[in-house]
Amino acid sequence: MTATSNKSQLAIIFFTVFLYLVGFGVVIPILPILSRNFGATALETGLLLSVYSLMQFLFAPFWGRLSDRMGRRPILLFCLVGETLSYIMFAWARSLEWLFVARILAGFFGASLSTASAYISDITPKHERSKGMALIGAAFGLGFVVGPALGGGLAVWGQHINPAPHFDTSFASYWVAALCFANFLFGVKFLKESLSEKSESAAKRKRFSIMWQYLNKKTVGPLMTVFLLSSLAMSSMEATLILFMGEKYQWDVKQVSFGFAYIGVIIIFTQGFLVRRLLPKWGERKVLRLGVLLLALGLTGIAIADSITGMAITMTLLSLGNGLANPSTLGSISLLSDANEQGAAMGVTQSMASLGRILGPALGGALYGTVAITAPFWASGLMAFLGLAIVIIIYKFIPEHGRVG
Repeated sequence: MTATSNKSQLAIIFFTVFLYLVGFGVVIPILPILSRNFGATALETGLLLSVYSLMQFLFAPFWGRLSDRMGRRPILLFCLVGETLSYIMFAWARSLEWLFVARILAGFFGASLSTASAYISDITPKHERSKGMALIGAAFGLGFVVGPALGGGLAVWGQHINPAPHFDTSFASYWVAALCFANFLFGVKFLKESLSEKSESAAKRKRFSIMWQYLNKKTVGPLMTVFLLSSLAMSSMEATLILFMGEKYQWDVKQVSFGFAYIGVIIIFTQGFLVRRLLPKWGERKVLRLGVLLLALGLTGIAIADSITGMAITMTLLSLGNGLANPSTLGSISLLSDANEQGAAMGVTQSMASLGRILGPALGGALYGTVAITAPFWASGLMAFLGLAIVIIIYKFIPEHGRVG
């Protein structure tokens, strides 16, 4: 592909990942409403959110490995159709059981994010790899900001159109389904295959043997562990921050939502602009080390801060840290993996992130309820500092392809 063609393909992948995260974010404000209407307990509502990440953990390596064998394009297009159907099913759901089915399907098809990461690996040269991975992070951040706001806005609009029960949430879901299908049509016309050499061996190995292989691989395994710890720390914080801010500062859901939006905006700025400026000067090593350090300081700072100003500083630090650390980690893992196994490598890496999003909320909630309201943030900070220790230990083995000169 030419440089111009690569840029257009990166734009398509960016939009694809953004829509995945918009779809995930849209259901956040409407899922508790629907589940309550269907008689769900608080635990069942939490499980509806967790099951999405569980499916990503289970199937990210599957889609990544399959894309190594069949190509990225057919997998991405097929999963966009699947995402469309999952949101139509979500709109049609009129029982708790069907809500679970819809979220399971959304997580199953959404696990193809690993294929999107592999696509970027295919079309970016080594010195641009981590910058390319930053696009995925920027799409995550943007989806994190737009999704909940869009879901709430569409639900309110739906109530004005038709006050019938469930019409508002169905209306929002249909819009997301339409966006996914429009992205599929866009991809059919413009998305080109990125994989030049397909791997037959990748499809013949069992899923957990592949995970074990990568986790035991020099440098790659520790970097995946860092990615897991970062995801675990962030999801534990996200699950308990709204409770913490309400109890300590009397913030309500609306104010905390603005706080999360602020985190998303900083992550967008960091991965969409700052990473692309710092990598050529410092390379992956220094950017990763700085990112994990800032993340650890920010998470720990939540437990220490005694004012809204202090909280704003810690939110900025953890957002900058997350925005710097994630693309550097993904880019380094990609650079250290074989060209014909990028899908498998990214699949295992995204599985680690999904595992963190499964365990993090439960860990944070348990610590908050049984130890202290600051305990989840001390624990999250500790996990991030543990990730920093791993980075320091393997520091000299981390690639520096992003550095120019």
